[in-house]
Amino acid sequence: MTILQIRDYLQQFFDSVELVGDGEQQVLAPAKIESAKVGEVSFVANEKYVKFLTSTEASLVIVHHSVAVDQFLPGTSFLKVKDPYSAFVFLLQKFVKPRVIAPIGIAASASIGDGVLIGEGVSIGAFAVVGDRCTIGNNCVVGAHTVLLHDVVLGDDSTLFPSVTCYDGTMVGKRVVIHSGSVIGADGFGFAPQSDGSYVKIPQMGIVEIGDDVEIGANTTIDRATMGSTVIGRGVKIDNLVQIAHNCTIGEDTVIASQAGISGSVTVGRQCVIAGQAGLAGHLELADRTQVAAQAGVSKSFMLPGMALRGYPAQPMRDQLKHEAMLRSVGAMKEKLDRLDREMKELKDKESMKGTA
Repeated sequence: MTILQIRDYLQQFFDSVELVGDGEQQVLAPAKIESAKVGEVSFVANEKYVKFLTSTEASLVIVHHSVAVDQFLPGTSFLKVKDPYSAFVFLLQKFVKPRVIAPIGIAASASIGDGVLIGEGVSIGAFAVVGDRCTIGNNCVVGAHTVLLHDVVLGDDSTLFPSVTCYDGTMVGKRVVIHSGSVIGADGFGFAPQSDGSYVKIPQMGIVEIGDDVEIGANTTIDRATMGSTVIGRGVKIDNLVQIAHNCTIGEDTVIASQAGISGSVTVGRQCVIAGQAGLAGHLELADRTQVAAQAGVSKSFMLPGMALRGYPAQPMRDQLKHEAMLRSVGAMKEKLDRLDREMKELKDKESMKGTA
């Protein structure tokens, strides 16, 4: 497509898209700014990448309105927008080729249970298993070796990559993407301790409900509720290797990064960010727009919206940074105290010698 066509396409997302350069040039593919060649498009959304504008061979670069582009290479054209990162994401959607996870139709080797309702345009891959009374919406894709136990519901346009497992009763909304190896609806970790030191399993009788437009990364696990539902709200994005325990509620548009672990009966608000390897203790609550830093350990509820938490145990970021600064000075403080202690001892020794003279 031409640069003019790209500009016209982006104008549906932004109030202002300013073209600087030749709009008739052809753009064939996207590329990273540091390696882009003629015929490719890239973007700069971070100041540390501005340096590449003096050397890039890209035919088109998307930049912020504030970037002065006159100083850069004459062979490169620019589109200036409010949000270059999002603009490039929208443009990638024009270039991406859809994955063929399974051809439309039901593979001969797939196993389909009794009373299953299957919509139009559905793809069910080789050796997939669909249990009794499942409902699969229009244009859904069920990858090879994926297993849906009984009474699973998939909303329209949802995609399950190969080797996903949805336990019985799982409710999946529309346009949901679940990547390979994920397990949805396994039993929550519930065992009642007995007087003799043994444990009795607590029956896990609930389900998992996943809202519309959710994406779940590879090898993530979301446990069913003991009773009621574990709820993943609309628009939630979950990375690979995340554990969400029974009876949790994850608010709309929350993002959870890899290796985070959320204990049972936790409520996370809307538009929160939980960074990699963060851990949340059970039965706590986080307000809307809470940000939890990487490797933070959250041990109590935080009910003020928009807080940034950091450290172990997690605290408001400003407090935690103060404590870190204090810890960094402990060594110097100890040296000072040791020196003062030595000086006091020397003074006492001198006073003692005067007294005996």
